[in-house]
Amino acid sequence: MANEKGNARGAFKTSIGGQALIEGILMRGPDKQAIACRLADGTIQTKTDPLEMTKEKHPILGVPFLRGVPAFLDSMVKGMQALTYSAELLPEEEQEEPDKLDLWLEKHLGSERASQAVIAVALVLGVALAIGLFVLLPAILFELLPQDLHLVLRCILEGAIRIVIFLAYLWFCTRVDDVKRLFSYHGAEHKTIYCYEKHLELTVENVRRQSRFHPRCGTSFLLVVMVIAILVVSVMTWVLSLIPAIAALSRIPAALVRILAKLIVLPLIVGITYEVNRWVGRHDENLLARIVAWPGKKLQHLTTQEPDDGMIECAITALKLVIPEEEGADEW
Repeated sequence: MANEKGNARGAFKTSIGGQALIEGILMRGPDKQAIACRLADGTIQTKTDPLEMTKEKHPILGVPFLRGVPAFLDSMVKGMQALTYSAELLPEEEQEEPDKLDLWLEKHLGSERASQAVIAVALVLGVALAIGLFVLLPAILFELLPQDLHLVLRCILEGAIRIVIFLAYLWFCTRVDDVKRLFSYHGAEHKTIYCYEKHLELTVENVRRQSRFHPRCGTSFLLVVMVIAILVVSVMTWVLSLIPAIAALSRIPAALVRILAKLIVLPLIVGITYEVNRWVGRHDENLLARIVAWPGKKLQHLTTQEPDDGMIECAITALKLVIPEEEGADEW
């Protein structure tokens, strides 16, 4: 395979990405994904599945600026499924006892459909929490800002509030021991991908030497979303200020119109961010791309930790399972 031929060739950029799990790693290649989890007895259990992307069923959803939202949702759904799978591999004494709702769902739907229902509910609640915490709360605080401030300044302050809330949320997450381990597996994922991109043999020693800060990281994506949101929301709020009759004619308070408009443009923001991140990932030698990627890399000081050798072994195992047979098929 490509990573076993030494480093005679220059480094390249792979489209393979991953996600930290509970005591494991998910890696996604161009045509399949693999999970590698450390069991209580010290062995590594793996699971490989073919990738079925939304854009393959509906080609129009693979068009630039439209593909961002389905790609993001695909990643969320598959990531939640993998996270649930990794939780089920924990020793029984570490697993939570099923509550009455879990038992009721399993009785009426069967174990597999009940698991799918729980994942769906968790996704909905997760998205609702994210929207409430990072969209609605800053939007409400925006309305409390002094009205005599310049409109653009108010939008920038709203964006700053959103970023502060996001950073505070991540900082509090790092105080939780289980999350710290998750972030260490995140670091193992980044280091392993870096090692593979340099055409080095995938060994614990080679991986350990790599940086844990990678420019093509999902955490960076979320930060860029917030920065682009400042620009899009500023323009949108300015446009809405020019047509106050919209709120008057509909008898809806202007503040509510602005909050609803911010929710409506979320798909546009995600679509733009997706394209920006793809461009940055392909041109990280470009000065502008490095400037755009810099805040995300700094953020990874919070969302990644140095992994131990066992975590690196999981990441290597998962990555090897998704490397395509055809050399270069995964090039970014």
